Amino acid sequence: MDFQYIQLEIAEQTATIWLNRPEVHNAFNPVLIEELQSCFDALNQNNQVRVVILAGRGKSFSAGADLNWMKAQGEAELAENEADALKLAQMLNALATLKQPTIARVHGAALGGGMGLASACDMCIASSEAKFATSEVRLGLAPSTISPYVIRAIGARQASRYFLTAERISAKHARDIGLVHEVTEPEQLDQKIQDIIDALLLGGAAAQTASKQLIAMVATEQVNAELLQSTAKHIAHLRQGAEAKDGLNAFLNKQSPSWVKTTSEQ
Repeated sequence: MDFQYIQLEIAEQTATIWLNRPEVHNAFNPVLIEELQSCFDALNQNNQVRVVILAGRGKSFSAGADLNWMKAQGEAELAENEADALKLAQMLNALATLKQPTIARVHGAALGGGMGLASACDMCIASSEAKFATSEVRLGLAPSTISPYVIRAIGARQASRYFLTAERISAKHARDIGLVHEVTEPEQLDQKIQDIIDALLLGGAAAQTASKQLIAMVATEQVNAELLQSTAKHIAHLRQGAEAKDGLNAFLNKQSPSWVKTTSEQ
């Protein structure tokens, strides 16, 4: 696939998507949003890719929206403005609902929409030099399209502070409030991500997709009879699947399941 503002690399069952507008700190514009949407859609259909990494070229992960684009949309007709914003919202949802586990590799600034991308990924691994912020209020805006994912990551209480103050959040504090899973020194960032990829590849692909769906299904629900029934159906369906039968038989026979590649197969 040919892109103008992103680069896609696929190796050893892992796809790495590089945001590639380093001269503007990987800021969003309509082309970048469209390219990410197309890339996510293609990867969602690719059964050979087991893990998706989102990363940024240059000094920053992403500084969020291109301000010239945002200004132009503010001057457009309301219907055009809404349609444009919906494309960003749909792209973030495509990332959040990818069937593969997703990891944000954050090495520099992740501001506004950049923090939204990091939040929409299943996991966020950050360099100790990374900085985060929902900076929209300082531009007279609100973090509207990224809000479902940021609030899912840090909760409404923390959002009540950072959506309103737009304070910069250090990598360490981002870990403390739940946005970041691991903080490493810059030179150790890729090794930490590789460690997580290695752990992910030991799990079944269908089981991981089902686990992502399970989290979405139960995260905001009360424990009641309906939820108990839903979770029972969820595991019953998985137990009848070929992947579970393979995995359980392999474990009981002290073997590796078919999805785990041996050294000779890699």
